[in-house]
Amino acid sequence: MDWLRDPQAIYDESFATIEREAALDQFPAPLRKIVVRMIHACGMVDLTSDIRWHGDVAGSATSALNARRPILCDCEMVRSGIIRRFLPQGFEPTCTLNDPSVPTLAKQMQTTRSAAAVELWKADLEGAIVVIGNAPTTLFHLLEQIKAGAPKPAAIIATPVGFVGAVESKQALSEAKLDIPFVTVLGRRGGSAMASAALNAITIDGEWS
Repeated sequence: MDWLRDPQAIYDESFATIEREAALDQFPAPLRKIVVRMIHACGMVDLTSDIRWHGDVAGSATSALNARRPILCDCEMVRSGIIRRFLPQGFEPTCTLNDPSVPTLAKQMQTTRSAAAVELWKADLEGAIVVIGNAPTTLFHLLEQIKAGAPKPAAIIATPVGFVGAVESKQALSEAKLDIPFVTVLGRRGGSAMASAALNAITIDGEWS
């Protein structure tokens, strides 16, 4: 079998293909880098038609990291997909989904563990980076909390995936008018790899103070 073995050549050709085939000119340069990485994570160049954003997501997230604000993740897969060597030294993303208090809290709230885990973000939410790649209920509850007066994060990356709530939660974010920089992808598509890839696109060239 004849297949490409050079890792750098594979990397270069992958991104060259995205540049050739995807409609990237509609995005400002900092967001374009994010979109390219999101496409690379899923292999779908038509993702560009579903991307929605507000504000300077990359700039806001970079400022948050320079201020050592937390990265709050909805699931362990998102947290695991964030490349540590691109982050400020010693920085570790947070996922509260498996906190021992969450199952009981979810029962009390009559909701999912993913939504209940957002309650544990409150002390760290102001100026944080929120990265959601799995659970629509995380995004729904986050939006509810912010509208109710909870502190605002610096930036939201939201690509929850699936057939129940994913479409609606991302549409709600895109229409919320919360004046928080965000990037999302409308529709059923999404996933943890896409969400962590978006953050990695921001941090890969980071120069941390």
